[in-house]
Amino acid sequence: MLKFGSVAVVVKSEKRAAKWYHEKVGFRIVDRYTHWHTVSPKGSIVLIHLCPDSRPEKGNTGFMYTTKDIEKEVATLKKKGVKITMPVTRESYGTMAGFADLYGNEFWIFEE
Repeated sequence: MLKFGSVAVVVKSEKRAAKWYHEKVGFRIVDRYTHWHTVSPKGSIVLIHLCPDSRPEKGNTGFMYTTKDIEKEVATLKKKGVKITMPVTRESYGTMAGFADLYGNEFWIFEE
């Protein structure tokens, strides 16, 4: 089953934004990668993905879901006729895939 994982917010500097969210709003800094940071309210599993100086890709909503078994989830979505926009891909920061709704809005899936 899919669970909501993150929301993307475009910022000028992910480092400055993470510091602001931490110091001003009390969010915890969860991840610090070279091209994005994530923050989250204490006690929440949903992350705010701070995307530096860029717009989300065309069609990309910035919404990310998580699942324990991405291969099974993608197979289930395919079986139901869901358009897979990005096959299961393994990167240094995690395993991901993408899908689109009937209007072309794209969503990410990351494996927990």
